[in-house]
Amino acid sequence: MSTPEPSKDTLQDIEIHLLLEALYLRYQHDFRAYAPASLRRRLMHGMQQLGFEALAALQHAVLRDPALLTQLLQVLTVQVSEMFRDPAHFRQLREAVVPELCTYPSLKVWVAGCSRGEEVWSLAILLHEEGLLERTILYATDIHPQALQAAEAGIFPLERVAGYSRNYLEAGGRGSLSDYYTSGYEGVIFDRALKRQMVFADHSLATDAVFSEVHLVSCRNVLIYFNRNLQDRAVGLFRDALVRRGFLGLGTRESVQFGAHAAAFEALPGPPELRWYRRV
Repeated sequence: MSTPEPSKDTLQDIEIHLLLEALYLRYQHDFRAYAPASLRRRLMHGMQQLGFEALAALQHAVLRDPALLTQLLQVLTVQVSEMFRDPAHFRQLREAVVPELCTYPSLKVWVAGCSRGEEVWSLAILLHEEGLLERTILYATDIHPQALQAAEAGIFPLERVAGYSRNYLEAGGRGSLSDYYTSGYEGVIFDRALKRQMVFADHSLATDAVFSEVHLVSCRNVLIYFNRNLQDRAVGLFRDALVRRGFLGLGTRESVQFGAHAAAFEALPGPPELRWYRRV
């Protein structure tokens, strides 16, 4: 009796599974629990972008060429954000969270999945305006080395600054965003004084453990790319990292409500789409 031919989708699923296992075994980058549909789309796009006709060929090449891994990580990790994204989220941070942060003599903030740094620089500006930055350490983590380098540089395209400035004002900014950067070479570079409170480090929500006790975690628009098990793992890390009654900020399409650690958090008063939680 002959074995039926597998469908094209089945073969592709096998190739994706083998590629992800290879990335984990060779480089310890674990994408095996990322949301399948999103991951498939990015892999198909990346395969063509990198010049491969089949995932098997991409797997063969990336196992032998660490430089290709850097390019592949750009495909597999989403590097699109903006400063003061969802201004109402930052306004609630100013109005509901900052007054309680002010009661601590020193603060630690973790920006998980910091991408190219828009979130961590936005938080630094807000904390500066609230008189908290000098007593705060901002940990910015990501799995993508090039994204971490870009985040640490604090240089952003000039054409995006107008949008950043609108967000800043809508988020309750106390001056002008231009107070914090200088322009040149078709880009802007943010004030190095803000960077003194930042620490940039490689960290994977899929494989690494908690590295510090913190008062606030910001992880926005990262969990949407994980499956349920990996979402639960990440939120478990945030729960373990946060001090009692510490704060967790998520993206507008993310929630802890139906996860394994729902009982560990309560939503702050206000519009639920702002996604601010407190560890209980």
